Amino acid sequence: MTGSTVPPAPGQPPDRPPSPPPGRPIPPVPDRPPSLPPGLPIPPPPPDLPIPPPPDLPPDDRPRDGVPLRVSTLELFFDLVFAFTLTQLTALLAHHLSLSGVAQVLLIFGVLWWMYGGYAWLTNTRTPDRTPERVLLLTGMAGFLVVGLAIPHGFGPEASDSGAVLGLGYLIVVLVHTALYYRLNRNIMRIAPFNITSALLVILAGEVDGPPVYALWAAALAIQVLSPLIAHPGGRFEIQPAHFVERHGALVLVALGESVAAIGISASRERMTGSLIGAAVLGLALTACLWWAYFGTGDDDRAERAFTGAAPEQRPGLALSAYFYAHIPILLGVVAMAAGVLLTIGQAAQPHPVRQAFALSGGVALFLAGDAWFRHALRIGTPWLRLATAVFALAVTALGATVAIEAQLAVLLCALVAMLAGERYAAWRYPAGWRRRGRAGGWEA
Repeated sequence: MTGSTVPPAPGQPPDRPPSPPPGRPIPPVPDRPPSLPPGLPIPPPPPDLPIPPPPDLPPDDRPRDGVPLRVSTLELFFDLVFAFTLTQLTALLAHHLSLSGVAQVLLIFGVLWWMYGGYAWLTNTRTPDRTPERVLLLTGMAGFLVVGLAIPHGFGPEASDSGAVLGLGYLIVVLVHTALYYRLNRNIMRIAPFNITSALLVILAGEVDGPPVYALWAAALAIQVLSPLIAHPGGRFEIQPAHFVERHGALVLVALGESVAAIGISASRERMTGSLIGAAVLGLALTACLWWAYFGTGDDDRAERAFTGAAPEQRPGLALSAYFYAHIPILLGVVAMAAGVLLTIGQAAQPHPVRQAFALSGGVALFLAGDAWFRHALRIGTPWLRLATAVFALAVTALGATVAIEAQLAVLLCALVAMLAGERYAAWRYPAGWRRRGRAGGWEA
């Protein structure tokens, strides 16, 4: 019938307007903006804009109730400054490759590493996202910088002023750490007296000469290392596993990069020859294998899972065993290996003194031994193949002392590649789940 509306089709939603009959114009849409020309589509409503983060907080460091979710850029900046002290220790060992030089490196590294760990625990408690916290953290970085500048002449009667400057810089590091941590956890006052006493002993060591210097440094280190036996951190400090693992992994990566940079700077001062380029490339490949051993096998992910699976009161103990004590040989291995390459890279294609060859092989062995210790502490992998490779690396010292540095570098490189390939084959041939099923069935792979 003319003028009647077309009834809605079966199944059509009741709220949908009926279709007009043929030949009749489409009625205007009621909600079309009056200023919009006919025929243009209606623009969609603007999406809800996200709420921006606070202006004082970088977008990649947003904490949840103050708990750090990831390592901040300021912490990475801090690690770069600390890595400068490792570079200075490399130079110190290269210039004083003797028992006294080794003792100096061990003592300085020990006290510095203790306080680096303190700052890692500090930023693991709360992300430094406020201006006063950042300023104080930058002040602590300045203290580490002063220490690094004084390291080359921190011992010896001819430079007692440098020893005192080193101690004052270290005292700044300790005081800033105590002030920052006290704002978050007052249990730090159980540890602060040990740290302050250690810093005062380092200052006193800069004012004396001879054997008392080493005795004072040893006392400063012993006070710090033994303090957890007196003031046990379990139950008093919390550890966020993901942040803690990432922070120490970032430091190892920065340390490896600094060692490559030091080798490259040293090589650039020499005349370019084929043997020099070959030794530099072999040194880079050796460092890359150490990177692969630490990062390329999934140990960092397994370490995070092991940390997360541990009870909160057990995490401080795991942090001390796996990331403080076990990482001492890892980082000292990087220092020793870089010193060995620095001493030999300009005089390639010839035998070298046993001490120089031992520094190179010993650095690799230390790194692997520390990595095996790290695996054992967290129960994240078998350490035996890495320990066997560390022993083999020490034996390779004979090649550098009797043949040439290239031969030593090449054999060390082959040993590391074989170790990594063997571990990969073992993981493929005997996966962890299959091993568990085997043990449950009464046999073991």
